[in-house]
Amino acid sequence: MQSPMPRVPRQPAPVRAEIEDSLTVELASVVAGARRRALRDGDRQIDTAHLLHSLLESDADVRAAVGDGAQVARVLGYLVQRSIGYGLRWQGSVEDSGALPVVRAAAVPGWSPSAVAAMTGALARAQMRGDLRAQGIDVLARIVTDPACRAVEVLRRAGVDTAQVGERIAAASRHVSRG
Repeated sequence: MQSPMPRVPRQPAPVRAEIEDSLTVELASVVAGARRRALRDGDRQIDTAHLLHSLLESDADVRAAVGDGAQVARVLGYLVQRSIGYGLRWQGSVEDSGALPVVRAAAVPGWSPSAVAAMTGALARAQMRGDLRAQGIDVLARIVTDPACRAVEVLRRAGVDTAQVGERIAAASRHVSRG
């Protein structure tokens, strides 16, 4: 008798078209990486920690905003521990910090409410500076404003001051707008 096939979590549904259409190619790649990571971890939804992990792996501006190499390595260490089943565990639970309002109609299958808020906030941030597409730094800027999301919990446990991250992002934005 054959043994039953192992249960494979369903691939999370893609984020709404209007969000996906507003991402840079690089950020679309980050989202795809977060989606793969969620699937591999057995999570039903992409959460802010999945997004942070993919951002740190692929975006130099995000790494610079988080801090020096040692801080980034500590954050990645926590994220890797989570992905292999150690450390911070959230599997099977929905990330919804409640810190920021999430409109029920904006619920996106396969995405935590906090991750949807991060993505829509990133798009709003990009539009405020006149860009049509969000970048990785926009997602990080939005993530660090949600003190109860999973990504901020990871950052804090790794010794990263999220207020300083926000200040670095703001300072870099001011420098670019003057440039």
